[in-house]
Amino acid sequence: MTAFIPYGAYWSTPFARWQGSFAHLHSIEFAAHVTKSALAERDIGVAAFDFAAYGLTVPQYRSFYGTPWFTAMIGATHLAGPTVNQACATGARLLSTAMGEMATSGVQTALIASGDRTSNGPHAYYPAPDKPGGTGIGENIVMESFNRDPFAKCAMVDTADNVARKVGITTEEQHEVAAYRATQYEDALKDDRAFQKRYMAAEFAVPDAGFRKTIKALNGDEGIYPSSPEKMASLKPVMPDGSVTFAGQTHPADGSAALVVCATEDRARALGKPGGPIIEVLAVAQGRDDVAHMPAAPIRAAHRALDLAALTIDDIDVIKSHNPFAVNDIAFARAFDLDWKKMNNFGSSLVWGHPQGPTGLRALIEMIEELEIRGGGTGLFQGCAAGDSAMAVILKVR
Repeated sequence: MTAFIPYGAYWSTPFARWQGSFAHLHSIEFAAHVTKSALAERDIGVAAFDFAAYGLTVPQYRSFYGTPWFTAMIGATHLAGPTVNQACATGARLLSTAMGEMATSGVQTALIASGDRTSNGPHAYYPAPDKPGGTGIGENIVMESFNRDPFAKCAMVDTADNVARKVGITTEEQHEVAAYRATQYEDALKDDRAFQKRYMAAEFAVPDAGFRKTIKALNGDEGIYPSSPEKMASLKPVMPDGSVTFAGQTHPADGSAALVVCATEDRARALGKPGGPIIEVLAVAQGRDDVAHMPAAPIRAAHRALDLAALTIDDIDVIKSHNPFAVNDIAFARAFDLDWKKMNNFGSSLVWGHPQGPTGLRALIEMIEELEIRGGGTGLFQGCAAGDSAMAVILKVR
């Protein structure tokens, strides 16, 4: 089963570092607010869709109602669909979900969207009637998810240190990757952010919590730290026996992204920008690595996707990764005998941050635009997720 993405029928907000300009916004309501405007700008009516799925990894108030609430807020009360959570792989999983509905239910046009807010994460309380006094346990959902895998018994940064030890990756190598990724991101800011303006508003209006008025404007991503090799060199590893510093990992963020998926090339051409390329999804796959080795999982997912598409890594023109750790890219490049400098042109989540659900969607969008700039070709997106898992997507722009 293949699927098609209409050229230009996708968008992303800027990503704002946590506790920043989006911290006051309910992520589902915010995503609906953005989607409604984006569809109007592209002259795509909600009647065009016969399926929707929404990705969310951080619970919000009343998020139990998920996708039907999201679609109702954009005026698509005819649309039902699942609310999807596969941690950091949610973007790729949304694409796979849409393709599955096309294969099994005859869906023709799907809207997949994700909005997440790591800021002001919810604090949950779980009653325990069988405990002394009925006292339960509490959980800071965002912070504890970062810091404790209940099966691997370690923090996410420990998984990066484990892969670094296994593969032999030094702190200095990680800092080299981080510094280079920062220069690639600078390419997306050239000519008054020409690359980012292909899919992101030139000036993004930040609404108040009630979506009644604009309270400020963002000109691109917010809260990105300038890269400084000297400052990196002064940093100590986060964990006592580790190699990963704060410079070698991404930062939590808030934001949203979405794209349209079609079952046929003709439908995609009708909804895309006139004269634009055809974007065909060739394969979506997942993989899981050894316990507490999350950054290595994309290697397995990518191998599986390449097998499904009957391709080799030599057939890939553009590689984009969700790289929460610099370790991810080094391990992946070594596994496929690649130059990591040829991955992640125009930026990656290591630099622009990680709102979780929307991260993969933005990376896919940037990969499409890079392929369009180079005149077409085949792209591979891969990224890890909680539980030592990962997903990969292969698409062709022609």
